[in-house]
Amino acid sequence: MKKKLILEDGTIFIGEAFGSETSCVGEVVFNTGMTGYQEIISDPSYCGQIVTLTYPLVGNYGINRDDFESITPAINGFIVKEIADFPSNWRSERSLDDYFKLKNIPGITGIDTRKLTRIIRQHGTLKGALCHINENVEEVLERLRATETRRDQVKQVSTKTSYPSPGRGSRVVVVDFGMKHGILRELNQRDCDVIVVPYYTKAADILQLSPDGVMLTNGPGDPKDVPEAIEMIKEILGKVPLFGICLGHQLFALACGANTEKMKFGHRGSNHPVKDLATGKVAMTSQNHGFAVEEKSIENTRLEVTQIALNDGTNEGLKHKDFPAFTVQYHPEASPGPEDTNNLFQQFLDMIETAKQEGTTNAKA
Repeated sequence: MKKKLILEDGTIFIGEAFGSETSCVGEVVFNTGMTGYQEIISDPSYCGQIVTLTYPLVGNYGINRDDFESITPAINGFIVKEIADFPSNWRSERSLDDYFKLKNIPGITGIDTRKLTRIIRQHGTLKGALCHINENVEEVLERLRATETRRDQVKQVSTKTSYPSPGRGSRVVVVDFGMKHGILRELNQRDCDVIVVPYYTKAADILQLSPDGVMLTNGPGDPKDVPEAIEMIKEILGKVPLFGICLGHQLFALACGANTEKMKFGHRGSNHPVKDLATGKVAMTSQNHGFAVEEKSIENTRLEVTQIALNDGTNEGLKHKDFPAFTVQYHPEASPGPEDTNNLFQQFLDMIETAKQEGTTNAKA
């Protein structure tokens, strides 16, 4: 069955449908990773988006039970150059097409994804619609232009209730803004006593859980759409060691007086080089974000820039000058991508131990 991708600027791509036969509207973004499509599909940070993969062949190793980063995918649609109809991998349980049918996610294949990526790079992120070949283009464009970007993505993907993931080590309260399972997996491997709480949990309720540290997770959308989290961070800062990832990094920056801004087309891929300013070393990182901390806004805060992106110079890491708190814009848990920065989880636990030994949270991050 034929399907159309219509962008809000009027560009039309015609290809073959796969997955669900439904139509969808969303923000069209691209990911440059060569592998890891299952983790990308199940990453809650893509909530409400139509994801384009720049690598031309997708689905060749199928879908398995182990590589999901969430239980329910939050993406609206999927765009690939060529989909593999017959995956070949010993772990494969079903094809990408079958999985998308199961989860009611529409996809399109057989279009020029290089052209689509160039359009997004030139004009910035665009809204788009995946629809049936016979749908009226002008009607779809009117609907697209009238559609406002949703502001409740974090509410959609955050856990609705608190739950534990017990361990015998340090107690870490994880504030779930759309958490990838990889973060929980890394904490569990270090025997942390984890309690996951919803994004709207108040500071007093977090502190009542007697945490040794607090983790701010990744998540979708604009950080300014989560004001309750910004207030919570202000209240716990200095009372307990803190580590933030991706959206958690941006929320931390806002809570400390810095500003965030929407990027032209964002960072989404598995091999983004990041430079550590203290050591001069460069790490390859997994990234997925459409907003960034505005560099100039950091100057009049108590924050210190620790890392920058080598591709465009944007901020990739912060630490507080007075309290044990640090954050990164990328994903140290990878999944997919390189694990160059996996040591940050241990750095967080070391910071917790230092705070315990000193009996105060004035230890530097």
